[in-house]
Amino acid sequence: MHFKNLLILLMFSGLIGCSFLPSSEPSSAEKQMLGKIHQQVVAREFRAAWVATVANINWPLEPGLPVAEQKEHAIRILDTLQQHNFNTVIFQVRPQADALYQSSYEPWSYYLTKEQGKAPEPYYDPLQFWIENAHKRGLKLHAWINPYRAHHHVGGPLSSQSVVNTQPDKVVKLKNGTFWFLPTDKDVVTHTLNTLTELVTRYDLDGIHYDDYFYPYPSYNEGDDFPDAEQYQAYIQAGGTLSVSDWRRNAVNTFVQRLYSTVKEIKPHVLVGISPFGVYRPTQPSTIRGMDQYETLFADAKLWLNEGWLDYFSPQLYWPINQYAQSYPLLLSWWQSQNTQGRHLWPGINALRSFDEAGVDEMVNQIMINRGFLTASPGTVFWNVAALDGSQLMRDVIADGVFQHQALIPETPWIDMPALSPFKLEYQQQAESIVLRWQHTTPEHVAHSLVYTQYGDDWHYQIYTPDVNWLKVNETKEGQSLNAVKVIAVDRLGNQSPATEIAFK
Repeated sequence: MHFKNLLILLMFSGLIGCSFLPSSEPSSAEKQMLGKIHQQVVAREFRAAWVATVANINWPLEPGLPVAEQKEHAIRILDTLQQHNFNTVIFQVRPQADALYQSSYEPWSYYLTKEQGKAPEPYYDPLQFWIENAHKRGLKLHAWINPYRAHHHVGGPLSSQSVVNTQPDKVVKLKNGTFWFLPTDKDVVTHTLNTLTELVTRYDLDGIHYDDYFYPYPSYNEGDDFPDAEQYQAYIQAGGTLSVSDWRRNAVNTFVQRLYSTVKEIKPHVLVGISPFGVYRPTQPSTIRGMDQYETLFADAKLWLNEGWLDYFSPQLYWPINQYAQSYPLLLSWWQSQNTQGRHLWPGINALRSFDEAGVDEMVNQIMINRGFLTASPGTVFWNVAALDGSQLMRDVIADGVFQHQALIPETPWIDMPALSPFKLEYQQQAESIVLRWQHTTPEHVAHSLVYTQYGDDWHYQIYTPDVNWLKVNETKEGQSLNAVKVIAVDRLGNQSPATEIAFK
């Protein structure tokens, strides 16, 4: 189904409103209509992309590149996200119990310097660099960690600093060459939470994110069971009564709960996101088939969502809309039915499927389905950022279609934030323009400035980073006179201050 036909179906079913109508090839009249409708009130949508560092999937392009090249490539990625009106980057900082930042607990990453434990030369902290440059562009940065992967099978040679060598009794080797932490080991949990505490305390992060690698996929061990029989027998001999599956799941559940509470104790405004495998269990819902993550990855993702041990939930729904056994809208609807705590549900989509018209249509359709089902808090996460380099068609449809306007992230009402006071706004008239200047009494609480201008009857908005505190606007635009301006302070969770407005009528 072409996405224009899907949109018509969704509109008549009452799932979406006209304000989200996109088009890959809009006429000039459609563009004018979209601008007038969409710009009346600021859009709210989580628009994120994963940047994977494991196996150098996205960044750096290969291990050991010069620091200047690493920085240049990072800037290109962030510029591209900004140009396409994304508002969040999910950056992998702990790919295999090594770090793309200065860690007190784990060595520098092989994927960064081609030698695990070796710092960049000349020295810089990649995570700090990414945070600073993301924030300069109005982008949130979520640090993506892998809790249990100790060493990837394409992670370079094992260094003396690798946890495989420093904590050999805490890891097991899988048949594909990957080493895995023992999730049931209390010292492993403590170690991982220590790395997390350091990250959240030291860096100005907007979020912590972890994905679907809880226990490994069966292929990692050639279909054999996870090799923790010795540890399980020790648990039973110590009086444990859980089955091996429940024992593993309980360990993961405890970790998920503790991670969330740990982050909230340190910095409540830091969002915690989890991105599990997209199918919970076969037959849930009834027509769904596929891997059983509950029994295979020992991930009770439904429980985490039901309990609210997260701020946002991004199930990896990487299948097409019309794939019967893993239907995208059916899975999304089912996960939404499990969202009993009203958390953000922002699905991950496979934006790399193809970059021709059919592939781009599929991507647009899935974004529109998200908007239709998740009207209170829409959002989408792209796997992965390389999709923006896939084709000119993909770039055009994003920049001129589905993400043609800037968007603030949806508000998170269960996190208390200090109320923002309004801006102080002044203006000066200069020839045929007006210069606006605004100031805030607590600028450290301001993440964005939201500026509305009204020409004739139409309001338009623009979102600015905190370093912008003045703007020159024309007194007329397209034959319409400037009637009013209003400026609003926005905090890092998207909450707005009262508007400060000046009328020129």
